[in-house]
Amino acid sequence: MENETSVTEFIILGFSKLPEMKFLLFLVFFCLYFFTILGNIIIVVTISFDSSLETPMYFFLRNLSFLELCFTSVTIPNMLVNLRLAESKISFVGCATQLYFFLLFGVTECFLLSVMSYDRYVAICIPLRYTAIMDKKTCLQLSVVSWVAGFLVAAGHTTFIFNLPFCGPNIINHFFCEIQPLLVLICGNTYWNEVQVIAVAGVVLMLPFIFILVSYFHIITTILKMRSAKSRHKTFSTCSSHLIVVTLFYGTALFMYTRPKSSYSLGTDKWLSLFYSVITPILNPIIYSLRNKEVKGAMWKLCSKIFLTPKV
Repeated sequence: MENETSVTEFIILGFSKLPEMKFLLFLVFFCLYFFTILGNIIIVVTISFDSSLETPMYFFLRNLSFLELCFTSVTIPNMLVNLRLAESKISFVGCATQLYFFLLFGVTECFLLSVMSYDRYVAICIPLRYTAIMDKKTCLQLSVVSWVAGFLVAAGHTTFIFNLPFCGPNIINHFFCEIQPLLVLICGNTYWNEVQVIAVAGVVLMLPFIFILVSYFHIITTILKMRSAKSRHKTFSTCSSHLIVVTLFYGTALFMYTRPKSSYSLGTDKWLSLFYSVITPILNPIIYSLRNKEVKGAMWKLCSKIFLTPKV
């Protein structure tokens, strides 16, 4: 086995095995990407320009929507271009860059979702101290910590994987540079490399997830102690959107990144990856807007100002 990488570029297989569906897939993914960008931009703009939404919960929601904009833009535009080409290639450095930013935004979202669960915990379980604990400085610090964690994990993971020997073949059976299909291309016995990658992925995913579970245990316990059914419903509705997003995000991510290589099915995983990289980002603005009266009201006021205000 060669000790140095001899691969200088990768071929992205994508959906080349479905040539008759490539144009249809292009249209579907283009529409999904367009509405993902539009929906998340609307949430970012709405929260930014409505003073009634200047609360920690909406500060983190704006961060989450911005993350979704970045997360989807790492993979989908390149996938759309590849669907219109006969053969899709990406350089070694380009593949590493794509994986880095994919991990950066994905890991940051993991930690941001746990921060949002802490915000809901303080709001529901310690309401009298909420404004004192979740002030602007604390919110900013928690947001920065999420981004720093994403940067460190993405840098470490990407450096580790791309320092391993890639001697060929160079065909990635996926629609972007993802961890699992890259591990398959590493030369020689990769058992311990695989164990290290899965261990790090497991820790990165499980620590925020356990924190979220603990937070919601206290939240649900507090809600169940409320005497009024109306109060219980109203209180739970403030965190139900976040709970749905967490379930969608972590359900897929834990299944994808905590399995041994022997259980990979790259063909199946490719379609499963579409769920968290394409479907989930478009569901987030829908979930948060349709289930949140304050966001819907702010959107309506913003639209009224833009389209219904008489021009002088």
